[in-house]
Amino acid sequence: MRFDLIDMRLFLTVLERGSITAGAQAMHLALASASERIAGMEAALGAPLLERNRRGVQATAAGETFVRHARMVLAQVEYMKGELRHYATGLKGRIKLLSNTAALAAFLPMQLARFLAAHPDLSIDLDERPSVDIVQALAEGRADLGIVADITDLASLQTHVIAQDQLVVVAHRAHRVAQQRAVAFADIVNEAYVGLADAALEMHLSERASRLGRQLHYRIHMRSLDSVGMLIEAGIGIAILSDVSAQALRRPGLAIVPLSEPWAARRLHLCARDFDTLTPHARLLAHQLMEAAA
Repeated sequence: MRFDLIDMRLFLTVLERGSITAGAQAMHLALASASERIAGMEAALGAPLLERNRRGVQATAAGETFVRHARMVLAQVEYMKGELRHYATGLKGRIKLLSNTAALAAFLPMQLARFLAAHPDLSIDLDERPSVDIVQALAEGRADLGIVADITDLASLQTHVIAQDQLVVVAHRAHRVAQQRAVAFADIVNEAYVGLADAALEMHLSERASRLGRQLHYRIHMRSLDSVGMLIEAGIGIAILSDVSAQALRRPGLAIVPLSEPWAARRLHLCARDFDTLTPHARLLAHQLMEAAA
């Protein structure tokens, strides 16, 4: 029974992306080649690893066992590469980092620029996710480090506080909330919103709205922060952003009002399954982020 590292990475990627097609694209493999590899693994094992349905694929019982062992093998390979980096000239290393919206907008860019400039042989795979998804990915060994808000259960991980995050409402200066010192989420949940496309923060806000029996109404989603500010200034709607992101807009026609709920004042945590077992290059990044916070 033989499986190579590409087989293992492909299988994990297929499950993470939800289909063989998406997994093949992420691995830069032809669909036929990816399907043949998975079929070969199933033939070698004598058991199906995937169940196909209308929604995509999911692991069978045998597949779940394969997932557990594949993650252990790949993690050990990455650790070996990190250890050998100190002896092998030119060995490249990659760090898998997941971040929530707030850290990605404010805290991370400068720190990552410093880190990559200081370590030209290292690269970072950075992905924006909701905090709850980041915690799960770290617990399952699918990432090295994550930055999450403290609204999430962090009991399964080791954590360090690295930044503060306050959610604020950004509105036109003529809006009814513009002169308030703070505003309750319940008071604005029925407003029209301008969203930032693909922002993980929106998933958290939608969940908060559902607790009130409401659903946020987004009139439009924009891809850049500056475009969000322009539409708010034009009176299209309001937005909820991190305070650092809101301050960066700097438009005279906008008002910034803090959300009054306790959950809107959040701490950002750097997380890992175990900081002591990180690869050397991931440990370097963790050390820099913790030093910057201190």
